[in-house]
Amino acid sequence: MGRQWGPAMRVAEQAGCVVSASRAGQPEAGSWSCSGVILNQSPGLVLCHGGIFTPFLRAGSGVLTAAGATFLPGDSCSDDLRLHVQWGPTALSPTGRTERGRPRLCTPGCASLEPSPPARHRGRPLQPPHPAELLLLLSCPDFRAHFARLFGSEATEQWRFASSSPEDEMSGDEEEDQLRALGWFALLRVKHGSEEKADELRPAMAVVPLGTVPKGSPLLACGSPFGSFCPDIFLNTLSHGVLSNAAGPLLLTDARCLPGSEGGGVFTVRHAGALVALVAAPLCWKAREWVGLTLLCAAAPLLRAARVALRCLRPSTASLAALLPPEVGAPWGLPLQDPGPPWAAAAVLVECGTVWGSGVVVAPRLMVTCRHVAPREMARVLVRPTMPKSAKIWGHVVFATQETSPYDIAVVSLEKELEGVHMPVPTEHFHEGEAVSVVGFGVFGQACGPSVTSGILSAVVQVEDTPVMLQSTCAVHGGSSGGPLFSTCSGNLLGIVASNTRDNNTGATYPHLNFSIPITVLQPALQQYSQTGDLSGLRELDHVAEPVRVVWRLQRPLTEALRSKL
Repeated sequence: MGRQWGPAMRVAEQAGCVVSASRAGQPEAGSWSCSGVILNQSPGLVLCHGGIFTPFLRAGSGVLTAAGATFLPGDSCSDDLRLHVQWGPTALSPTGRTERGRPRLCTPGCASLEPSPPARHRGRPLQPPHPAELLLLLSCPDFRAHFARLFGSEATEQWRFASSSPEDEMSGDEEEDQLRALGWFALLRVKHGSEEKADELRPAMAVVPLGTVPKGSPLLACGSPFGSFCPDIFLNTLSHGVLSNAAGPLLLTDARCLPGSEGGGVFTVRHAGALVALVAAPLCWKAREWVGLTLLCAAAPLLRAARVALRCLRPSTASLAALLPPEVGAPWGLPLQDPGPPWAAAAVLVECGTVWGSGVVVAPRLMVTCRHVAPREMARVLVRPTMPKSAKIWGHVVFATQETSPYDIAVVSLEKELEGVHMPVPTEHFHEGEAVSVVGFGVFGQACGPSVTSGILSAVVQVEDTPVMLQSTCAVHGGSSGGPLFSTCSGNLLGIVASNTRDNNTGATYPHLNFSIPITVLQPALQQYSQTGDLSGLRELDHVAEPVRVVWRLQRPLTEALRSKL
């Protein structure tokens, strides 16, 4: 991943672990597992997802949604709960020494095979599972409040947060348990033979204060897909992305996580790999389609809640509060001075009647979006900039391509200038493989401001040595139409997002396969109109050559137009 990821990778691999829960003496009942984070290696404090504990709650999962519920003591779970924590060879044992005990095999069935080689993780022996005790279950009330605001209404178009696809069979009770457990986590203590003095113990990592990581910042997620299944293969799998959006402690990232990664840690490149958040739901579905985003809960408010709960429970746990990781960086509550990359502010929300999408400001009083967002010339358009959120400016469509044109473009003249917007610099060259970002109002509209997703410029399609289509791997969703595609490194404007891809046979939409119109196609005509008011250059977009039309039909003539969710 490059030199910049080195410190974060080392912290993630040392902190990552798998937590499994089972019933004592009932192997036939199965087990539940998730990922976790070793907060402090010396006393063995581990934070993991709370979903695996719902089958053991004495009062049922309904207690998690009871009014005022912020934490539950460990004895809220039945006495037959048995917990084990397993970590990789890079993490130290609770006593600070590498253990040499017999490693656990990847599956119970392997235990009958003799002689058996030790289970290994990336070539090195795994640590054996260690028994642990549940100290408390805790939640973040602000996370739950923001979740209800964003996902609790009918307008959310059938959002679903589950560790399986909508097609997989899941009972109503199981799905309800998963939903209730969102935002709940568990604090554990690994059991070991010798107790150490609290004043000799030091936290193993640091935590980023809430609100100090701007959108677009690189993040590293560390989790174990499929939980405790084959840890020698899946333990502490890494995935990188960016902070895509935030609503208080509710965060979204485009880092790709899988079922079993719940409770895994998400780290920042800054502050030498400090902990930013924990995975709350690795798979988000909207209208039965995967959106390519992972739901996170910020770590800082969780640990503040844990400190309060530890002091309230009993004297024996109060001393552990001081051993939780400290917050680093700007003090909590300090207003965020850096809202994200400066080029992201050029993205705007566009409303035309009942239709909305994204756009990008290319001149002080000129904005570009897609034709299917603002399809009619002279139509009035409402533009909402990123900052301040309450601002709005009216404009009208001065040009929109015809439906027969492969270039899905509309140009809007604004009634007044947008103040404080960093005007993007249009690129002159494209480089396949370069890091890129899409900024748009997909997923949430204006509820959280624009989302940022990252990827690479995977293809530059040319006709007669002229770029006519850009393909990227950024996650693109409905509402992102007309949004800008930027070079992450230079901040230059590369193109206008026009479409993602839908399988005509299955109806599935692929968020990580999308197409943009190169800004080099538009820039000469936009500059001509901006300087002279002449639309002739833009009108030429309706009369492009047939080879360009073939490209935008995905290389073959179709009897119907390209289908898009945008």
